Amino acid sequence: MPGSPLISADELLTLLEIGVDIRLLDVRYRLDKPDGRDDYRAGHLPGAVYVDMDTELATHGAPSEGRHPLPSRATLQDAARRWGLHAGDAVVVYDDYRSVSAARAWWLLRGAGVRDIRVLDGGLSAWRAAELPLETGDVSPEPGSIVFDGMDEGISIDDAAAWPQRGVLLDARAPERYRGESEPFDPVAGHIPGAVNLPADAVLEGANFASPATIRAAFESAGVSDLTPAAAYCGSGLTAAHTALAGAVAGVEVVVYPGSWSQWSNTRGRPVATGAEPGA
Repeated sequence: MPGSPLISADELLTLLEIGVDIRLLDVRYRLDKPDGRDDYRAGHLPGAVYVDMDTELATHGAPSEGRHPLPSRATLQDAARRWGLHAGDAVVVYDDYRSVSAARAWWLLRGAGVRDIRVLDGGLSAWRAAELPLETGDVSPEPGSIVFDGMDEGISIDDAAAWPQRGVLLDARAPERYRGESEPFDPVAGHIPGAVNLPADAVLEGANFASPATIRAAFESAGVSDLTPAAAYCGSGLTAAHTALAGAVAGVEVVVYPGSWSQWSNTRGRPVATGAEPGA
């Protein structure tokens, strides 16, 4: 298993050039353009298979389940087989926006038992910046045979409510959303009482992840230490996985609350805190 969950464009190119068999997964997804297939077809890493966020890395449910409920084990396994995955395969995932959607794929697949999985640091922009080749059109590999015996489902809404009493609950959204000054997506503005804000920008340098030391310092500034259990949530559960990925880069274990604020704010009776402080 690789030591770091990240791989640079140059490192990936070297492995591909010497013939290492790597499954490449392209996870294009943005809130303003959920279906990234057209962008994928216009240019992707050679051999990369398109991954659909809404149908393969998430499912659809009631608002009280959040905007990106987890897929079932069977759904994820069927998707991974469509991508051509077999047991023991090396996998690299990437996207075109700060590795947020790639982190969701990384978190789900790692939790389902894929041990050799990494995220392309800087994503498609890093590959393009290095002037490396792209190909167009669809890639349809032979079906894989991978078997998932289970998957990491993160923590529940009740676990998230109680987490500040046993550790640090990190809110990975923008500060204005955490404070309750702005809420463009969910019915209520604010944050889970007791949560500490650690926006995704704090662990990034541009499109790339910051150094492990910088990321660790950001976690420490939020009260996370080696002796402090850490969990993360965001708006819909995607950036929370990104925070978990950042933690893995820095050697900090972070569990994910996948329902996140979209579930919390749509669940009757859940308290809401506002302002810059965690609240009671």
